[in-house]
Amino acid sequence: MERLLQEDAIIIGRLNCDEFGMGSSNENSVHGKVLNAADESRVPGGSSGGSAVAVQANLCTVSLGTDTGGSVRQPAAFTGIVGIKPTYSRVSRWGLIAYASSFDTIGIFSREVSDNALVMEIIAGHDKQDSTASRKMVPAYSTLLHFEKRARVAYLKESIDSPALQPEIKENTLQVLEKLKAEGHTVEEVQFPLLKYVLPTYYILTTAEASSNLSRFDGVKYGYRSPHAHNLESMYKLTRSEGFGEEVKRRIMLGTFVLSASYYDAYFTKAQKVRKLIRDFTEDLLNKYDYIVLPTTPSTAFKFGEHSGDPVAMYLEDLFTVPASVSGVPAISIPNGKDAQGLPIGLQIMANAFKEAELYAFAAYVLKLNP
Repeated sequence: MERLLQEDAIIIGRLNCDEFGMGSSNENSVHGKVLNAADESRVPGGSSGGSAVAVQANLCTVSLGTDTGGSVRQPAAFTGIVGIKPTYSRVSRWGLIAYASSFDTIGIFSREVSDNALVMEIIAGHDKQDSTASRKMVPAYSTLLHFEKRARVAYLKESIDSPALQPEIKENTLQVLEKLKAEGHTVEEVQFPLLKYVLPTYYILTTAEASSNLSRFDGVKYGYRSPHAHNLESMYKLTRSEGFGEEVKRRIMLGTFVLSASYYDAYFTKAQKVRKLIRDFTEDLLNKYDYIVLPTTPSTAFKFGEHSGDPVAMYLEDLFTVPASVSGVPAISIPNGKDAQGLPIGLQIMANAFKEAELYAFAAYVLKLNP
C-alpha cells in the first residue's frame, strides 16, 4: 500500500474477505457475504471475494487480495477477471495478518493484464520489514508484455480427466490448447501423479501454521477480549470461542491435532516431505516446459449455501489452485469464456519461480488469441 501511495495511486476503500483468508466462497465473513455481480445468488469465490467483485463491478481498476491456496485466482475465475498469485517472497508480507506463513502471498486483481503487471512492478521487491521477501531484481513487467516466441506448454492429464471438472470448463480449456497448437506452440499432455496428494498436503500444513499463527489472538496480546471472562482460563476460552468464526475454529483445531505430540510425525512431518516431492516434480516440469495450463476451478460459481454443510466439498474447490501454492511458483487466472448459465470460466497458467514477466506476456497473448 505504501509503495502504491508513493506512486500516486488513489486508494478508495477496504474490501471484504473470508475471516483470516479461510474460505473458498466469501461466506465466512463477520461483515456478511459478497455477491457475485454476474449472478447475485452465487458466491464470488474466496477468500478475497470483495476484491474480485470490486473489479468485476467496475468499482475500481485494480484491487489487492491474498492468495494462500487460491484465494485470488479462484475469485478471479468466478468473476471473469485477471488474478495473479506471484512467486512466494516476490511481494513483501509486511502488514498481512498471517494465516499460513509459508504459503501466504499478496495477489492482484484487474480487468487488464497490463494494469496487473504495472501494480506488480510497484509492489514487488525486497522489504527490510520482511526477512522472507526476495532480493531479486524486479523487472519492468508492464513493458515486457510483447510475446513472440514459440512456447512449450504442458497441460495436466489429471486435471482435464478429473470427474469433478464441469464439462464446459473442460471444453473451453481444450479449445485454448487447440488454438495454441494451431499457432505453432508445442502443447503436450503430462501426468502429475502427485496431484491427488496436493490438497491433503496443503490442508495439513496450512492448518498447522494457522494453529500456530492464530494462537496470539488469546485476549492478552492481540485482538478481541471477551467481556464475560471471570479468570484467566475463562478469558482464553471465551475470547477464542467468541472471537473466531466456525471455519477458523475448525482449521485451528485440525492444525492443533496434526501438531500434537502423538500425530506430529504421522501428519505434519510427512506432509512436509510430500510438499518437497510436489515442489521438485513441479520444478522439473517447468524446466522442460515454459508453462503449465489447467482450469482454475473445477466448477463455475456455485450458489450460496451449496457447500456450507460439507467442508470437504468446499475444500475441493481449491483442487487446481493449490499445486502452485504448495510449490511456491507464480500462477495467473485469466477469463476463458462462460458456461451455459452465463457464469465466467477461468484458465490458469503456471510458470517457474520468478518468471512473472514471462507469465504476464503469455497470459496477455492467450487473451488476444482467445478473446
